[in-house]
Amino acid sequence: MQRIVTNSRWCLAAVPLVAAAPGVAYAAPPRPAPAAESAVEAAAPNPRDFDLRRGSDRGPAIRELGRRLHRSSVGGLLASSGQRRFGHGCAGPAAVPARSLVYCFDRHDTDTDDWVPQGVSSVSDAVAGERWTGGSRPMLVSWHNGGRIRLTVVDPDRRSYRHVLLVEPKLEGGKATYSDIGIHAGGIAWYGNRLYVADTRHGIREFDLRQIYDLARSRGGVAGHSERVGLQSGKYYAHGFRFLMPQTGSWRFARGNTGGKCRGTGPLRMSWVAVDRTASRHVLIAGEYCRPGTPRGRVVTWPLSALSRSSGTVRPDWGATLPGYRIQGGVRANGHWWFTQNRGKERGLLLVTRRDGSGWDRVQRHTISHGPEDLSCYRGQHRVWTVAEHARKRALWGFRADACG
Repeated sequence: MQRIVTNSRWCLAAVPLVAAAPGVAYAAPPRPAPAAESAVEAAAPNPRDFDLRRGSDRGPAIRELGRRLHRSSVGGLLASSGQRRFGHGCAGPAAVPARSLVYCFDRHDTDTDDWVPQGVSSVSDAVAGERWTGGSRPMLVSWHNGGRIRLTVVDPDRRSYRHVLLVEPKLEGGKATYSDIGIHAGGIAWYGNRLYVADTRHGIREFDLRQIYDLARSRGGVAGHSERVGLQSGKYYAHGFRFLMPQTGSWRFARGNTGGKCRGTGPLRMSWVAVDRTASRHVLIAGEYCRPGTPRGRVVTWPLSALSRSSGTVRPDWGATLPGYRIQGGVRANGHWWFTQNRGKERGLLLVTRRDGSGWDRVQRHTISHGPEDLSCYRGQHRVWTVAEHARKRALWGFRADACG
């Protein structure tokens, strides 16, 4: 039976209990790292490898799209007709730990092999009060299908959600259009009106939640024709999606693009991202997914206040080597770290630790759901959220974590 275990700092699921003092439950000894993954931590990463520079200006294309399409909002999107309703029964197949809070996608989105969920963020990352305009409490999930990416805006209160196609805007012959974005979108972070999306080889793509367009309410828009995207014969399409959101900016590594595998040096292979609002200075966290046989991945933070600039270079304020391989998501809150670790067809692991001046504290490993991905701390709930990515074993779920708050 899956149980909840707690101590004074954190709470985890799916961990067997051992005898303890009356009224207190302690986790069993942590699962040791496999021998192939035991490694001496490398020297501290070079901070200059992680300097970011503003990408090209997309303002002209965005402004032209704004003149041609009906602009909506998160609230307008959530209130629109045609929402998908939550499904049910996903916790068991996904092996979600007991006492987790679970949201199921509908049957089609749970079973499809075409789209794979990756990144997770929420209104708790976005604003201090954890309520969006109008009082809603949205959560966001990114998906990829090999050549496109989409964003799911989840409304827990209405138990529904809506997909939005993310696109890359451009001007062609003086006319605004857009194309698909063929990246993995392995992590997302929502802060203020900005949405940061991990781009493995290039850095960070930036979107603005105020720049959502509704093709059904646009004179030149067509919310149909799944094979068409962009401006075609005077009409705008989005692969059948009603809503689209164009990329508004980017941050690229000053030292160029990354290679095809982890090297332990050079620009970061941007696999996942998260927000830490509990630090004295809010930061964007990013890390690498690296396999055994290569150097371990690295984790880096940048001040979010600096990423609000329209130009210039942003330097990281911290970086380290990760405490394990195959890390698919990570988040920090109040000095505590949580990481998800992929194990293929087996259930994934949750790594829990702290960091001090000399390195990582003892890492505790706990079995969690299949395919756990990106992580996000929902402060008001004291829960850390992730998404189980595998088709037919898919769920959006959050486990109790007292330090997340």
